[in-house]
Amino acid sequence: MPALNKSILAIALMACVSTASLAQDLGGLVNDVKHATGGGHLSADDISAGLREALQQGAHKATAKVSSVDGFYGDALIKVLMPPETKKVENTLRQMGMGDQVDKLILSMNRAAEDASSKALAIFIDAIKGMSIEDGMKILRGDNDAATRYLREKTTAALTQAFEPVIKTSLDKVNATKYWSEVFNTYNKLPTTFKKVNPDLPAYVTERALNGVFVYIANEESKIRKDPGARATDLLKKVFGSN
Repeated sequence: MPALNKSILAIALMACVSTASLAQDLGGLVNDVKHATGGGHLSADDISAGLREALQQGAHKATAKVSSVDGFYGDALIKVLMPPETKKVENTLRQMGMGDQVDKLILSMNRAAEDASSKALAIFIDAIKGMSIEDGMKILRGDNDAATRYLREKTTAALTQAFEPVIKTSLDKVNATKYWSEVFNTYNKLPTTFKKVNPDLPAYVTERALNGVFVYIANEESKIRKDPGARATDLLKKVFGSN
Protein backbone atom coordinates (compact mmCIF):
# COMPACT_ATOMS: atom_id res chain seq x y z
CA MET A 1 0.00 0.00 0.00
CA PRO A 2 1.95 3.07 -1.23
CA ALA A 3 0.08 5.56 0.99
CA LEU A 4 0.90 3.56 4.10
CA ASN A 5 4.53 3.19 3.05
CA LYS A 6 4.73 6.94 2.54
CA SER A 7 3.36 7.62 5.99
CA ILE A 8 5.74 5.15 7.60
CA LEU A 9 8.71 6.67 5.79
CA ALA A 10 7.75 10.17 6.88
CA ILE A 11 7.32 9.07 10.48
CA ALA A 12 10.65 7.32 10.31
CA LEU A 13 12.35 10.45 9.01
CA MET A 14 11.08 12.34 12.00
CA ALA A 15 12.55 9.66 14.20
CA CYS A 16 16.10 10.81 13.53
CA VAL A 17 15.94 12.91 16.69
CA SER A 18 16.72 11.35 20.09
CA THR A 19 14.75 8.35 21.37
CA ALA A 20 13.52 10.35 24.35
CA SER A 21 12.12 13.06 22.09
CA LEU A 22 10.47 10.43 19.90
CA ALA A 23 8.67 8.92 22.87
CA GLN A 24 7.07 12.25 23.67
CA ASP A 25 6.54 13.87 20.28
CA LEU A 26 5.84 10.88 18.05
CA GLY A 27 4.11 8.50 20.42
CA GLY A 28 0.70 9.00 18.87
CA LEU A 29 1.97 8.60 15.34
CA VAL A 30 3.90 5.47 16.25
CA ASN A 31 0.73 3.96 17.73
CA ASP A 32 -1.08 4.77 14.48
CA VAL A 33 1.59 2.95 12.52
CA LYS A 34 1.40 -0.05 14.86
CA HIS A 35 -2.34 -0.18 14.39
CA ALA A 36 -2.06 0.20 10.61
CA THR A 37 0.49 -2.58 10.30
CA GLY A 38 -1.55 -4.81 12.57
CA GLY A 39 1.46 -6.14 14.47
CA GLY A 40 1.75 -3.77 17.41
CA HIS A 41 5.47 -4.52 17.54
CA LEU A 42 6.82 -1.41 15.78
CA SER A 43 8.67 0.61 18.42
CA ALA A 44 10.11 4.09 18.14
CA ASP A 45 13.55 2.51 18.16
CA ASP A 46 12.50 0.26 15.26
CA ILE A 47 11.31 3.24 13.26
CA SER A 48 14.43 5.29 13.97
CA ALA A 49 16.79 2.42 13.18
CA GLY A 50 14.79 1.43 10.10
CA LEU A 51 14.83 4.93 8.70
CA ARG A 52 18.56 5.30 9.15
CA GLU A 53 19.11 1.86 7.66
CA ALA A 54 16.88 2.61 4.68
CA LEU A 55 18.49 5.90 3.79
CA GLN A 56 21.98 4.62 4.41
CA GLN A 57 21.23 1.57 2.27
CA GLY A 58 20.07 3.85 -0.52
CA ALA A 59 23.10 6.12 -0.19
CA HIS A 60 25.51 3.17 -0.17
CA LYS A 61 23.94 1.59 -3.25
CA ALA A 62 23.67 4.83 -5.21
CA THR A 63 27.21 5.99 -4.54
CA ALA A 64 28.65 2.51 -5.14
CA LYS A 65 26.85 2.35 -8.47
CA VAL A 66 27.95 5.72 -9.84
CA SER A 67 31.51 5.57 -8.48
CA SER A 68 32.28 2.24 -10.16
CA VAL A 69 34.06 1.95 -13.51
CA ASP A 70 31.54 2.94 -16.20
CA GLY A 71 29.09 4.04 -13.50
CA PHE A 72 28.65 7.22 -15.52
CA TYR A 73 30.22 6.39 -18.86
CA GLY A 74 28.26 3.17 -19.34
CA ASP A 75 24.90 4.59 -18.25
CA ALA A 76 22.99 6.59 -20.85
CA LEU A 77 20.79 8.07 -18.13
CA ILE A 78 23.61 9.98 -16.43
CA LYS A 79 26.52 9.89 -18.90
CA VAL A 80 28.40 13.20 -18.99
CA LEU A 81 28.32 14.52 -22.55
CA MET A 82 29.72 17.70 -24.03
CA PRO A 83 28.05 20.84 -22.64
CA PRO A 84 24.95 21.78 -24.66
CA GLU A 85 26.45 25.14 -25.61
CA THR A 86 29.38 23.32 -27.23
CA LYS A 87 27.31 21.02 -29.43
CA LYS A 88 28.23 23.06 -32.49
CA VAL A 89 31.87 22.79 -31.46
CA GLU A 90 31.61 19.01 -31.18
CA ASN A 91 29.91 18.64 -34.54
CA THR A 92 32.45 20.88 -36.24
CA LEU A 93 35.42 19.06 -34.75
CA ARG A 94 34.04 15.65 -35.68
CA GLN A 95 33.59 16.88 -39.25
CA MET A 96 37.25 17.94 -39.17
CA GLY A 97 38.34 14.42 -38.23
CA MET A 98 38.88 15.12 -34.52
CA GLY A 99 36.22 12.69 -33.34
CA ASP A 100 38.80 10.59 -31.48
CA GLN A 101 39.92 13.56 -29.38
CA VAL A 102 36.31 14.46 -28.59
CA ASP A 103 35.57 10.86 -27.57
CA LYS A 104 38.61 10.82 -25.29
CA LEU A 105 37.43 14.05 -23.68
CA ILE A 106 33.96 12.59 -23.04
CA LEU A 107 35.45 9.44 -21.54
CA SER A 108 37.76 11.45 -19.29
CA MET A 109 34.89 13.63 -18.01
CA ASN A 110 32.96 10.52 -17.03
CA ARG A 111 35.98 8.96 -15.33
CA ALA A 112 36.36 12.13 -13.29
CA ALA A 113 32.69 12.02 -12.24
CA GLU A 114 33.07 8.38 -11.21
CA ASP A 115 36.22 9.19 -9.24
CA ALA A 116 34.61 12.05 -7.32
CA SER A 117 31.36 10.26 -6.52
CA SER A 118 33.02 8.09 -3.86
CA LYS A 119 33.22 11.25 -1.73
CA ALA A 120 29.44 11.56 -1.50
CA LEU A 121 28.61 8.82 0.98
CA ALA A 122 30.04 10.42 4.14
CA ILE A 123 28.26 13.68 3.33
CA PHE A 124 24.93 11.92 2.86
CA ILE A 125 25.35 10.07 6.16
CA ASP A 126 25.95 13.35 8.00
CA ALA A 127 22.79 14.81 6.46
CA ILE A 128 20.75 11.73 7.42
CA LYS A 129 21.90 12.08 11.03
CA GLY A 130 20.93 15.76 11.02
CA MET A 131 17.24 15.31 10.11
CA SER A 132 14.80 17.10 12.42
CA ILE A 133 11.08 16.72 13.19
CA GLU A 134 10.40 19.72 10.94
CA ASP A 135 12.30 18.03 8.11
CA GLY A 136 10.20 14.93 8.65
CA MET A 137 6.95 16.88 8.46
CA LYS A 138 8.00 18.43 5.16
CA ILE A 139 8.71 14.97 3.81
CA LEU A 140 5.37 13.72 5.15
CA ARG A 141 3.61 16.34 3.04
CA GLY A 142 5.92 15.80 0.08
CA ASP A 143 6.06 13.50 -2.91
CA ASN A 144 7.72 10.11 -3.22
CA ASP A 145 11.09 11.76 -3.86
CA ALA A 146 10.83 14.03 -0.81
CA ALA A 147 13.77 12.43 1.00
CA THR A 148 15.94 12.81 -2.10
CA ARG A 149 15.00 16.46 -2.41
CA TYR A 150 15.82 16.94 1.28
CA LEU A 151 19.26 15.41 0.76
CA ARG A 152 19.84 17.53 -2.34
CA GLU A 153 18.99 20.69 -0.42
CA LYS A 154 21.12 19.78 2.58
CA THR A 155 24.16 18.38 0.80
CA THR A 156 24.64 20.17 -2.54
CA ALA A 157 26.98 22.84 -1.15
CA ALA A 158 29.10 20.31 0.74
CA LEU A 159 29.12 17.89 -2.19
CA THR A 160 30.19 20.63 -4.61
CA GLN A 161 33.01 21.63 -2.29
CA ALA A 162 34.12 18.01 -1.95
CA PHE A 163 33.70 17.09 -5.62
CA GLU A 164 35.39 20.02 -7.37
CA PRO A 165 39.01 19.43 -6.27
CA VAL A 166 38.68 15.68 -6.83
CA ILE A 167 37.23 16.24 -10.28
CA LYS A 168 39.93 18.75 -11.17
CA THR A 169 42.61 16.27 -10.07
CA SER A 170 40.85 13.45 -11.90
CA LEU A 171 40.53 15.49 -15.08
CA ASP A 172 44.26 16.17 -14.97
CA LYS A 173 45.02 12.52 -14.16
CA VAL A 174 43.11 11.21 -17.16
CA ASN A 175 44.37 14.03 -19.41
CA ALA A 176 40.95 15.63 -19.74
CA THR A 177 42.45 19.08 -19.33
CA LYS A 178 44.86 18.25 -22.15
CA TYR A 179 42.08 16.95 -24.39
CA TRP A 180 39.91 19.95 -23.53
CA SER A 181 42.70 22.34 -24.44
CA GLU A 182 43.43 20.49 -27.67
CA VAL A 183 39.79 20.45 -28.69
CA PHE A 184 39.02 24.08 -27.93
CA ASN A 185 42.34 25.53 -29.00
CA THR A 186 41.74 23.91 -32.39
CA TYR A 187 38.16 25.13 -32.50
CA ASN A 188 39.09 28.65 -31.42
CA LYS A 189 41.61 28.90 -34.29
CA LEU A 190 38.81 28.49 -36.80
CA PRO A 191 37.60 31.57 -38.73
CA THR A 192 36.12 34.33 -36.58
CA THR A 193 32.64 33.43 -37.79
CA PHE A 194 32.82 30.67 -35.17
CA LYS A 195 32.10 31.92 -31.69
CA LYS A 196 34.90 31.21 -29.23
CA VAL A 197 33.95 28.77 -26.46
CA ASN A 198 35.72 28.23 -23.14
CA PRO A 199 33.31 26.89 -20.48
CA ASP A 200 34.62 25.92 -17.04
CA LEU A 201 35.30 22.19 -17.43
CA PRO A 202 35.66 21.22 -13.71
CA ALA A 203 32.50 23.14 -12.76
CA TYR A 204 30.55 21.55 -15.59
CA VAL A 205 31.66 18.00 -14.74
CA THR A 206 30.96 18.63 -11.04
CA GLU A 207 27.39 19.70 -11.83
CA ARG A 208 26.79 16.66 -14.02
CA ALA A 209 28.32 14.33 -11.44
CA LEU A 210 26.01 15.65 -8.71
CA ASN A 211 22.99 15.26 -10.96
CA GLY A 212 23.95 11.67 -11.66
CA VAL A 213 24.35 10.83 -7.98
CA PHE A 214 20.91 12.22 -7.17
CA VAL A 215 19.29 10.31 -10.03
CA TYR A 216 20.27 7.11 -8.26
CA ILE A 217 19.51 8.36 -4.77
CA ALA A 218 15.97 8.98 -6.02
CA ASN A 219 15.90 5.56 -7.64
CA GLU A 220 16.87 3.85 -4.38
CA GLU A 221 14.31 5.85 -2.41
CA SER A 222 11.60 4.79 -4.83
CA LYS A 223 12.61 1.13 -4.57
CA ILE A 224 12.50 1.09 -0.78
CA ARG A 225 9.10 2.82 -0.77
CA LYS A 226 7.46 0.66 -3.42
CA ASP A 227 9.35 -2.59 -3.89
CA PRO A 228 9.30 -5.15 -1.04
CA GLY A 229 12.21 -6.93 -2.70
CA ALA A 230 14.42 -3.88 -2.14
CA ARG A 231 14.02 -4.14 1.65
CA ALA A 232 17.12 -6.19 2.22
CA THR A 233 16.84 -6.79 5.98
CA ASP A 234 14.18 -7.95 8.43
CA LEU A 235 14.14 -4.48 10.00
CA LEU A 236 13.40 -2.76 6.70
CA LYS A 237 10.66 -5.28 5.96
CA LYS A 238 9.17 -4.66 9.39
CA VAL A 239 9.27 -0.86 9.18
CA PHE A 240 8.33 -0.37 5.53
CA GLY A 241 6.20 -3.45 4.93
CA SER A 242 2.43 -3.37 4.63
CA ASN A 243 -0.35 -5.93 5.03
